[in-house]
Amino acid sequence: MLANWPIHDVLGLFALAAIVVLLTGLWITGLVDRLADRTGIGEAIAGAILLGMATSLSGTIVSVTVAWDGYASMAYANSIGGIAAQTAFLAVADIVYRKANLEHAAADLANIFQAVTLIVLLTLPLLASTLAEVSVFAIHPVSLVIPAIYVGALFATRALHETPMWRPVDTDDTRTDRPEDETDGSRDTSTARLFVIFAILMLLMACAGWTIAKTAGAITARLELSETLMGALATAVVTSMPELVTTVAAVRRGALQLAVGGIIGGNTFDTLFLTAADVSYRDGSIYHAATVNDQFWTLTAILMTGILLSGLILRQRRGPGRIGVESLTILVVYAGAITLQVMTASGP
Repeated sequence: MLANWPIHDVLGLFALAAIVVLLTGLWITGLVDRLADRTGIGEAIAGAILLGMATSLSGTIVSVTVAWDGYASMAYANSIGGIAAQTAFLAVADIVYRKANLEHAAADLANIFQAVTLIVLLTLPLLASTLAEVSVFAIHPVSLVIPAIYVGALFATRALHETPMWRPVDTDDTRTDRPEDETDGSRDTSTARLFVIFAILMLLMACAGWTIAKTAGAITARLELSETLMGALATAVVTSMPELVTTVAAVRRGALQLAVGGIIGGNTFDTLFLTAADVSYRDGSIYHAATVNDQFWTLTAILMTGILLSGLILRQRRGPGRIGVESLTILVVYAGAITLQVMTASGP
């Protein structure tokens, strides 16, 4: 259907879907913060599970849809490119939070553990691509291992929240997770209704994600663009915009663990895009269909996550420009990766 549309109409529909993703993501932030307080699971876990899952839904739909349409490289790059973009967004949030280094103030063991899990999950696609292409019903075994590790890590994170074996040192700049008093009448809304609203917003994001996928495929074909660049720098960034908005909004609300947990948890959830895309891609293993440029973004995401993890452990109070050195390094790495990819795509 989109093949017969004028290109400016396709671009307009892409932009409209991006706005829907952005607005629903903004609404979801406050909702998840309230659910974290109501259920008692804590901001870090709520960010990793509820916020991470909700804001990543549109990206999941994109990866599944474009993989089904045969755009394996775009599906892969959309997943990994989103992880890199969202990690950079956390550095932007550090700039917004002026009281101290965000990674210092939002100290939480659950976020550290999720970052370690993310690095482990990001290595699996690289390992799969170096091995012989083996698949069952066109699904690579690594695609079954990724969700198993993800679910196991969620249980482990919950255990860390309930019975931590160590705690970060509290300082004057540390902001702990405390339930907010709902004195504005919002308590009249039942927890069940909050979950219903949450589900409706997720449905809207799913529909917007499907629209982005279809229009992105049409734009790539019509303009003869690189699938990797379209996936890593267009669909990935657009579907990751809710993470930027929700992270900055969470920081402004003082929900620092939610902000950091939402990014790291969303990144961990994004690795499931690869499983979903591999299932949808019917021409074999998506890991072997991925290009060298796609693998470049995997290595970039691992590097950026490692830098973030070092910042969460080191907990520098203040750095240059009142942000952490790790945040500055993450932004430099991300900008450098984009520059190199654009230069590669525009080269002979």
